Amino acid sequence: MSNVRQLPPQDPAAASDDGRRTPPCDPEAEEFVVGVVMHSKQAYDECALLITRDDLYKPAHQLIWDTAAGLHATGQQSHPALIRAELERQGNLHRVEGGALLYKLGTDTITPGMAAAFAERIAATARQRRYDAHSTALKAAIDRKADGDELAALVADFQQGEALRENTGRGPAHLTASLLDWGTFFATDFGAIQLLPGKLMGPGQQITLVGDGKAGKSLFTQEWMWRMATGQAFLGDHAQDPVRILYLDAENGQEQVQERFLSFGAGPRSMGQLRYASFPPVRPLDTAGGGADVLAMVKATGAELVVIDTISRFISAPENDADTWLNLYRHTLLPLKRDRIASVRLDHFGKDKDRGGRGSSAKTQDVDHVWELSSQGGGTLTLKRTHTRTGIGPDAFTLVRQARRDGDNWALGGTRHILMAYDVEPDMEAAMAATPGTVEHIVAALDRASMPDDAGNRAVRQKLADLQVPGGNDKIAEAVRRRKARSEKPGFDVSGKRSGDRSDERFPETFPGTLPGTEETAGQTFPGTLAETPGTPPVPHVPPTEWGNGEGTPEQADPQTPLCTVCHHPLNPTRTANGHNTHLACQPGLGHHPDRPAHPHDDAHHGAA
Repeated sequence: MSNVRQLPPQDPAAASDDGRRTPPCDPEAEEFVVGVVMHSKQAYDECALLITRDDLYKPAHQLIWDTAAGLHATGQQSHPALIRAELERQGNLHRVEGGALLYKLGTDTITPGMAAAFAERIAATARQRRYDAHSTALKAAIDRKADGDELAALVADFQQGEALRENTGRGPAHLTASLLDWGTFFATDFGAIQLLPGKLMGPGQQITLVGDGKAGKSLFTQEWMWRMATGQAFLGDHAQDPVRILYLDAENGQEQVQERFLSFGAGPRSMGQLRYASFPPVRPLDTAGGGADVLAMVKATGAELVVIDTISRFISAPENDADTWLNLYRHTLLPLKRDRIASVRLDHFGKDKDRGGRGSSAKTQDVDHVWELSSQGGGTLTLKRTHTRTGIGPDAFTLVRQARRDGDNWALGGTRHILMAYDVEPDMEAAMAATPGTVEHIVAALDRASMPDDAGNRAVRQKLADLQVPGGNDKIAEAVRRRKARSEKPGFDVSGKRSGDRSDERFPETFPGTLPGTEETAGQTFPGTLAETPGTPPVPHVPPTEWGNGEGTPEQADPQTPLCTVCHHPLNPTRTANGHNTHLACQPGLGHHPDRPAHPHDDAHHGAA
């Protein structure tokens, strides 16, 4: 047998049951760590500083780790019996030998103080396993005749991943990485940081967008993210380089999402850097497992900004519990902020809109800005910043939501949010009084009609119907309250000729069912937005306003009224007197878009969004 090469005896620990080679791992350390974290939150917290679930080799151990992490994160007691009950509820009991593995590991365990030592052993073998997998990938690339550039790229990607893990992952390096380098710190001009398109936030900042169901938070945010991801301008801000965005949506059906993006002018080849996860199977974000899921998706997509729509769909604990939001920050938002990943989370108003978002006040303590989006009717929206950590950027916007129908569908590129512009610069109170659907407009209309200040809701509602002035029940009630509260306060000066004829073009929100193709969905306001309040009586037509550059409520032209040479809508007398033949929004060279862009991407060139 001299011509036969003798193989060295194989180490039984290095082979699996079927004879195949087993990658580096430490089953004993894994069993001890998994066993003790089922009993002790202290042990879990200390081990979580050193390892992640991916450092555990056996899938059963990963499952037990994740389940224990979820119980610890939500403040529940943890015990092998409780872990078993949770896995049985999830239908995963068969993955832990029907529960027998839980009791085996939970009985033969170690003290919490010893857990970190075994976690370090796991971290060491996990690193060996990563290098082992890397060498296997290199050998496979060589076998398929990969060139030097491909091999170098494989090595560079691996080294980058290891460096990132050391700096932001586990081990002592992730602790010392938080120490500031004073030279770099003071050399950075934080005031010169460029805000993201729309000027609502800066890179790496975290904001909350709060609004009620009528405001269209998702519709606004989806357009904002799409334009940001494709390098387009938004809300009058100039275009910037595309931003990599991960949108997590557990609120809107896919048919709504498709309808909305098509109405913006998007398509399969024009989504830019936007990655959209529809009802993603992530674990609750107020748990360690949920935070790990989001970070994994961020790493896979290279996202620079994460959207969470809507935050209440992604948590497991009560909204009124402050610990829910503290855990959300600890497990998900803090790791994102540490890695300079910006985030936008959508939230609902509570019962009292004056108190902001629903739930505990702790939810606003960690964000850089809180923006409130409110619908004023007639396609008019207000966006107001109620909390800020930095004070950088504008504090309020008045927006117009434009939307067009094309038969039974929303017109391609016909939906957008733009800044409200004025031919002259009126004060805000007068501007709101000239905007149909607002409380100020209702008050002004009642004043013009000489309605007594002490008139009640029923009389005011009937009078508004006679005057054909729109207004929801909450707006009417607020208008009645304001008029009763004032003493001898003069009415708004809203003099000027107003047209009493019907307008042919109307916002679907204000006049449902009046455009072709809306008969079957009369309550739909804008793409994917349902009726505001079931059972609300129809609102009569209102003479449209001259203010704003919205396209939904143009004023019917008087035969003697000069028309804009671009959009053919009536000109404000002030513009005519100053020798202008276009609206300010239509005047060439000012960066505003014309009445209807030829292509949705023209917005970036015209400065509208």
